[in-house]
Amino acid sequence: CGEKRMVTILGTKRDANTLLAAIEKAVNEFVSGAPQSDDLTVLVIHFLAHPAQVERHLILHNDIQQIPQLAEFVETIADEKHLSQNLAMNLILALEEAVTNVILYAYPDGADGLVDVEAILKPHSLEFIITDSGVPFDPSTAPDVDITLPANERPLGGLGIYLVRQLMDELRYQRVNDKNVLSMTKNI
Repeated sequence: CGEKRMVTILGTKRDANTLLAAIEKAVNEFVSGAPQSDDLTVLVIHFLAHPAQVERHLILHNDIQQIPQLAEFVETIADEKHLSQNLAMNLILALEEAVTNVILYAYPDGADGLVDVEAILKPHSLEFIITDSGVPFDPSTAPDVDITLPANERPLGGLGIYLVRQLMDELRYQRVNDKNVLSMTKNI
């Protein structure tokens, strides 16, 4: 009976001081005035999540077959943040383009590598940080593609980066500890 009472008390949402007082009261009621025969120690830890920032991680191998995991990753975030389906699709497209470039070009053929995708959810923005230890490449300095030219007159490549730039509000690159770190921010 005491364990059930304790589970009930711990299941309530209270601050640490109120929870401690409720535990003390329940113990006193349980012993009904009997003299204390042993020490009593209670430790209450109240975790306060920082409401301004929540993080999610997805780690992929540099295998193109893992790209579909990005959609589920973004859809989970979109559900939490109550984002429109259109915005979620744009985020998925931008991430798929950026991560596909890492998978196809960052590592030598046959080399196993990891791609770490971190999502930082802030009150008014989402930041996706893509980290890999492949060859250095700064997509933020890639030249813009001239989309006014017919497709057969354009040089190959660059459309994925162009698309990411159009879909995201900010694109930043750093080389940190021999790793590519690409940050893409979307204001919401």
